[in-house]
Amino acid sequence: MNSPTPRLIVGITGASGAAYGVGLLKRARELGVHTHLVATSAGILNVHHELGMDRQALEALATEAHSPGDVGASIASGSYPVDAMVVAPCSMKTLAAVAHGLSDNLLTRAADVALKERRRLVLMVRETPFNLAHLRNMTAVTEMGGIIFPPLPAFYHRPTTVQQIIDDGVERVLSLLGIGRAQPQAWTGL
Repeated sequence: MNSPTPRLIVGITGASGAAYGVGLLKRARELGVHTHLVATSAGILNVHHELGMDRQALEALATEAHSPGDVGASIASGSYPVDAMVVAPCSMKTLAAVAHGLSDNLLTRAADVALKERRRLVLMVRETPFNLAHLRNMTAVTEMGGIIFPPLPAFYHRPTTVQQIIDDGVERVLSLLGIGRAQPQAWTGL
């Protein structure tokens, strides 16, 4: 990360896995990261359904919260200093928009900016099984410099709770984004 206080955009869409987005916001706060939240309406519904949180509780976890319709927000411009972006969870609709440069809301515009400015962009895609369109969209984003990170659990550290699985995924993503104090559990061999 380039700035003294790292700046991270966290997008939350309507795919299952809201705990990853919320976990990223909480851990980023612990690490002193300045966060910009953009949650779609389907993302807000999913956060409520999966975690019992309302919009206000979700937005309170971020340093700044933006409406997806606010395409004039600071983070819509490449001149605004942001270090990285993650979409967690990332719906296939959002993946498709990013893969094809459709900046139709603030979340997809911020992702487009991350790619054009060569900033780290991680998409935690959540859908199974993948169809050919999903795979091609993931390939396109990867070819543009984005990182596709399906939230697949690692079991070599023997997690005993769902929260441990989520926490490990959060740490791995933060490490990929270059937040140096993130501490994913490393493989130590057999």
